[in-house]
Amino acid sequence: MKIQFNTDKTINGDDRHQEFFTTQIADELERYESHISRIEVHVSDENGKKDGINDIRCLLEARLEGFKPIAVSNQAENTELAVSGAITKLKASLKTTLGRIQNHS
Repeated sequence: MKIQFNTDKTINGDDRHQEFFTTQIADELERYESHISRIEVHVSDENGKKDGINDIRCLLEARLEGFKPIAVSNQAENTELAVSGAITKLKASLKTTLGRIQNHS
């Protein structure tokens, strides 16, 4: 499972941050890694440099083998909460999608 990490110019996307979030995503989604070829992570600040409430957005897009991609997003007050919330949403979506696939097999 390849994880591609992208940030806008207002979010710190240095190697340390990328490694932290990539590891977090890989650990949380380990159960589904045999079904996922790639995950794209997009973290952005919806207000740019201006202050705002819940303005950090994380979009996770999981590419499943042989299926359409699953995309979820979450907004929060900081990057850690935005990524964590998006992971929770993606896990729920994967559970539903892969559960349907297994029930039809």
